[in-house]
Order: sequence, then C-alpha cells, then structure tokens
Amino acid sequence: MHYTLHQLLIFKKVCELRSVSKVAEEMHLSQPAISIQLKKLQDQFDIPLTEVIGRQLFVTDFGTKIKELSDDILERVDQIEQITYNHKGLISGGLKIASVSTGKYVIPYFLTSFVSGHPKVDIAVDVTNKNRVVDSLINNATDFALVSVLPDLSLDKIKLMDNVLQLIVGPAFYHIGNKINTKTLAELPLIVREKGSATRMAMENYLKKKNITNYKSLELTSNEAVKQAVLAGLGVSIMPLIGLRQQLKSDMLRCIQCPNLPVYTQWNLVWSKGKQFSPAAQAFVHHLKNNKEDIIEEYFLT
Repeated sequence: MHYTLHQLLIFKKVCELRSVSKVAEEMHLSQPAISIQLKKLQDQFDIPLTEVIGRQLFVTDFGTKIKELSDDILERVDQIEQITYNHKGLISGGLKIASVSTGKYVIPYFLTSFVSGHPKVDIAVDVTNKNRVVDSLINNATDFALVSVLPDLSLDKIKLMDNVLQLIVGPAFYHIGNKINTKTLAELPLIVREKGSATRMAMENYLKKKNITNYKSLELTSNEAVKQAVLAGLGVSIMPLIGLRQQLKSDMLRCIQCPNLPVYTQWNLVWSKGKQFSPAAQAFVHHLKNNKEDIIEEYFLT
C-alpha cells in the first residue's frame, strides 16, 4: 500500500465534515483536488471507505475503523514534529483558548508577543458567550478561558487586569449632562446584555443595590450590539470601557458620572485545577506571569 499522510488527513476531514466541499474550503484546496486524493486512498482498499446515498456522504464501518487508525497515525506524526522542534529549542503544539465576548478586546494583546516568540505554536481562540465558555472548561475542551467573573468551578487563575464598567450614553442623551443621580438613571431606557452574561450580572447587581427595578430595557446578545444600540440612541448602558476607547476619544460616546460608578470586575485567565499542561500551555503561563505588567502598560494604560 502507498497511501500518504496527506491522503489520511483528507480522509479524516471528510469523515468529520461529511462533505467534500467543506473539506476543500477548510483546507484551502479545490474540490477536484480533494476528490482525487480521496479516490487514490480508496484505490488502496477493496472495501469501500465511504458511500453516497442521495446527495449525502456516509462513512462505512470499514471506513470508520480506517479513520480511527488514521487519527492515531496523524497524532504520532504531530508528536514527531513536536519532539523535533523541542530538540531544536522550539516549543510547538496547539493552544485552545475560550473567551467571553468582551474578551476579544483583551486576549489578542496578551497573545501578540507570545506568538512572535513561539512561531510553531498554533493558537485557536473561541470568542463566545459565558455559558459556552463554562461548558468548555467543564468538558475539558479548552486549555484556558478568559473571563471577567469567575464561574463556580475548581479553577486556577492568573489575574490580568481590571474590567471597568461605566454608564455610557450616545449623542441622543448628551442633553442629560455629565453627571446624573440614580433617580434620573431609573427613568432612562437601558440597553442590557442577555441573561447569564457577566456584564449583565454586574449591571443588575449595581441596579439592585440602588433599588432600581422597574426600568425599561432592550436586551441584546453582545457588547458590540449594545454599543451600536447606544450609538443609535436607543438607550444608555452600563458597559465595559475596554471596547469603547475609540468612540470615547472621538466623542461618539460619553461616560456619565453616577453614584458608585464605575463598577470593577477582574479579567482572569483560568484553567481547570489538575489540568495537565502541554509544553505550549506551560510556556504561555510562564509568558503571562513574566510579561503581563508590561503588556498592560503598553496597550491599556496609554
């Protein structure tokens, strides 16, 4: 038999995605190129690896067994590459990081210098909602998570920096002035995040302490959507400043003073206690512990 690692990788992807076109898109190859390699692999066997019924591609029982063996072979190849890089003094492998949506304004800056110093490390960042981030930790589907409110799990963490939430208004509400009391705040329409969001929790805790309960609100599912709604004049919001720096600087948005604001939470990089780190994960933790203050000063204090 003369099948190649490339053919096994394509077959693995076909089994996972059940679509030649999706594999072609993911691997940045043409569909004919994928089909040709798949056919060359099939020619090595007398038993079908896949079958097409209607327009749906299915993997046969035999194909499933070959896919499992292919996974083992490809994993061994990755290990060979990592050992080679390690002997050259280079750290390789992959890092998976889950981040709550506001974290997209934070995590890239803590990755920049690490990526430049470790070019053989592949990094995947999944920016999603808090519930999915928590699920990824529970299911051990991620190496690290970036959160602003710690979930009720057994975790280790590195404290990164403060997450500052302030009352934000757009031009439609500039007439209320630069300082209001809680009575005025209770009369304003509030733009809020979806339930379960850390930003929503921080806002609701503040409103509860101020006995503000019967307020008019519009619920949106991301801080970016909230920002656009505030810009459009649909209401005001208590939201993280981290994603608003350009709009505040250009006076497209304004911070309004209100009693006991801003609210502070803490950005933390967390991982499950007992997590067995790969060399890449160990290097990332070491990098953050030694460089976080310089990163914060360079990107967030200017």
